[in-house]
Amino acid sequence: MAHTSNKHMVLSIFMITAGYHYDSWTMPGSRVEELGRLDLVKEMAQKAEAAKLDIMFFGDVSSAGRIPGADPTVSGHYEPFTTLAALSQHTSNIGMIATASTSFYEPYNLARLMAGLDEMSGGRAGWNMVTSSVGHENFGITEAGSSEERYRRATEFADVVTRLWDSWADDAMVCDRQAGIWADPERIRPLRHTGEFFDVQGPLNMRRPVQGRPVLVQAGSSAAGLEFGSRFADAIYTTQPVKEDSMAFCRQFKGLVAGHGRNPDHVKVIPGIVPILGATEKEAQDVMRNLGDHVNMASGRYLMENRLEMKLDEIDLDERIPASYWRRGPVKQSRSRWEVFRHLSEDKGYTLRELILEHSRGHGHQWVAGTASKVADVMVDWFESGACDGFNLNAPYIMGGFDAICDLLVPELQNRGYFREEYEHSTLRGNLGLERPAAWDKQPESALQA
Repeated sequence: MAHTSNKHMVLSIFMITAGYHYDSWTMPGSRVEELGRLDLVKEMAQKAEAAKLDIMFFGDVSSAGRIPGADPTVSGHYEPFTTLAALSQHTSNIGMIATASTSFYEPYNLARLMAGLDEMSGGRAGWNMVTSSVGHENFGITEAGSSEERYRRATEFADVVTRLWDSWADDAMVCDRQAGIWADPERIRPLRHTGEFFDVQGPLNMRRPVQGRPVLVQAGSSAAGLEFGSRFADAIYTTQPVKEDSMAFCRQFKGLVAGHGRNPDHVKVIPGIVPILGATEKEAQDVMRNLGDHVNMASGRYLMENRLEMKLDEIDLDERIPASYWRRGPVKQSRSRWEVFRHLSEDKGYTLRELILEHSRGHGHQWVAGTASKVADVMVDWFESGACDGFNLNAPYIMGGFDAICDLLVPELQNRGYFREEYEHSTLRGNLGLERPAAWDKQPESALQA
């Protein structure tokens, strides 16, 4: 039965150009030789837009990995702002999310970069707000800082950035040629912000972004991350491989949003999913096996060690990780993903080899192998159950896995009435059904005070 509501899923696609499944870049036809070049991401962006997807999402890292150049899945080949500025000129409707760390940027230059991208794209920009536990060695920082400290900085950072965007009234640009006034100084306000981490006088030296504020996205499920995201984010990317857990997460997160006086219906919860698709069930299973056959177990062991923050060199691939290894818990890595693998090991009996394959496929996210109809069944069930507002689609390999999402899965969702067939609006906020934030002159005076 077709979906009859006007509300459709949010569909974002992760632009990981070497393929989301670890080591899929070693498969023939991966186009790994083109990483870092415009033509590859331009083709991906235009295919995603032809499928009417809401968002193309670029992650980012500030380090080259354990062995520089050895792992092309590290998301550093495309610097998000320059890449999305280029892609804005080759697309017209799809939203574009850039990741930028509050650990390494300053609020003023980040506000300018995002405002510029929003202008260049005609109102399609968004910022994925993250803190960083690695990469600090490239910025003259001796330690990354505790999670609590990083989120205190991030909170002040996001507060300053949003107030910088709001420092211009929407009608500040008057272009009075006779008087020689381009913008009315009375319609522009300084911040005069002095805080724990930043001193920013403002105002921004650019007019207010097309969307008022670019869309704010956050990824993090720790207590500090949820508090931060519920205060600022328009959407949250999350790792939720189990439907019931995702339903509980939605209730918790939207309750926190409401606690900040915000409308929880205007904040989207977007878990990740890895669709391993085939025209038939057998074809999908063959694709999954082929991907698994390309996994480098030595690299996989190292990646599991990094994810779990434990040494695994003395454990045979076909042994389980001993219970004693799980007692410490994660310090730097995502707790939500750590818990996924602890559950698989402790409660499901997964061996180290099975954990490595699971990590290779989904990195902690849900993955589904099957036909477009089978994958759509899962997505619809989650959506109708209140487990999410949509999904971040992770293509297991490039280009075939990406093509299958756009050519098989999205049309299936469209046929069922769960996704649009044409863009409704020209801005990302419009297509996500989000309100445009009020300008400073429509806000209380306290909103622009430090």
